[in-house]
Amino acid sequence: MKRLTIIIVLFLVLLVILIAGSDANAQTRPPFYNDIQSFKKLDSIAPAPSGKILFIGSSSFTYWKDVADYFPGYTIINRGFGGSTLEDLLRYQADIIYPYKPRQIVIYCGENDVASSDSIRVETVVNRFKQLFSDIRRRLPKTRILFVSMKPSPSRWHMQDRMVAANNAIRQFLLTEKRTGYVDIYAPMLKPDGRPYPELFLSDSLHMTPKGYAVWKEKIGPYLIRQ
Repeated sequence: MKRLTIIIVLFLVLLVILIAGSDANAQTRPPFYNDIQSFKKLDSIAPAPSGKILFIGSSSFTYWKDVADYFPGYTIINRGFGGSTLEDLLRYQADIIYPYKPRQIVIYCGENDVASSDSIRVETVVNRFKQLFSDIRRRLPKTRILFVSMKPSPSRWHMQDRMVAANNAIRQFLLTEKRTGYVDIYAPMLKPDGRPYPELFLSDSLHMTPKGYAVWKEKIGPYLIRQ
């Protein structure tokens, strides 16, 4: 009986150590680590084809789960994740971009950078994008890069001056580069009075309804390249 008690105690101690170690590892992992592992697992089960169109960015792409239905005739790989920022795309670019060898990359990101802090400067957001662009261009010199402008989210309306300024700066930068494009989805989502159409957004006033994605389809579609 005494020996059994000792065995049980040792087992419980080992279990506590394992749980503590697991929690410690989880706390030291970078943001969105699990999302990236899910992509890798998906690719191991059903490898994505190379030379196609890759969507990367934040939750506006994550929520667009039926994006392929909006663009029939195109093969689209969607690797949008969580509330990611441009810093997160930089961190995980080796995992979510280069394995697919895409012919075109469509980026929607930057909104969460602006929203992360009132102290984040427009120049900081733009420089993050420029760094991502430079990294991609170095690794994939022939790949076309398309940036979708930050949208006018009602819940973030007080940040719109910075978002508009970042949109404009990124647009001007892309005009100086080859094999690029800039999609303005900001203006088409505004009513004549300059405020966002409420029916384009879910109840959180941040993510979009199918009507919102229909606007994106209309504006993004002409920029997609045939494969």
